[in-house]
Amino acid sequence: MKVTADAFEGTIGGGALEYQAISHAREMLANKVPECLKTIPLGPDLGQCCGGAVALKFTRTERAVDMPKFRIHPLQSNWDHPGFLWLWGAGHVGRAVVGAVPPQAFKITWVDASPSRFPPEVPGRVKVIPAADMPLLASRAPVYAHHLIFTYSHDIDLALCAALLRRGAASIGLIGSDTKRARFFKRLSALGLDPSPINCPIGDKSLGKAPEAIATGVARQLVSCAGERAAG
Repeated sequence: MKVTADAFEGTIGGGALEYQAISHAREMLANKVPECLKTIPLGPDLGQCCGGAVALKFTRTERAVDMPKFRIHPLQSNWDHPGFLWLWGAGHVGRAVVGAVPPQAFKITWVDASPSRFPPEVPGRVKVIPAADMPLLASRAPVYAHHLIFTYSHDIDLALCAALLRRGAASIGLIGSDTKRARFFKRLSALGLDPSPINCPIGDKSLGKAPEAIATGVARQLVSCAGERAAG
């Protein structure tokens, strides 16, 4: 992953871990620290329930680093009336989904906690909403919309799931592992909610775990789901 003072390319998986890594890399740049090895636990301090730890090696360099570029090929559809899609989280997966979803198929509302979390340029068809309290906004979101959740915090993800289950939605998709799914479903059930409407993990495992691969799988599922609803 390449990090500069005002931009970044590539990913180490997104979420709070990546946010912390970017912040640390920029501190190194500002202080001209040549190299650093940092071990970060994947637990409550990051708002996560995955467990384990990640070792990150940071190296400051003056030379340009070429990063792999991905081209997303939007899927095609020919509906006259687009559906409504709400995206919760403006990290790598959120950005990839915006590029992969057919513009004629969905009107997108994109939500994150701060304006700084969105990319500098957003397609005109996408409505951006910075919301300090995303679960509160979810409790007022349209019930006819599809929702995809991939924020930087597992706590926020869980609160969004609870809010949308109470509110109702056309569909709810949650990024995560089978372990995250099991823990979330247990906690939601303890709140007296039925978690069965939540689709987790999202995407198509056969396509891989890169943000673009997840986005492609999600876009196909959304197009198929919306097409079935339109046919019905």
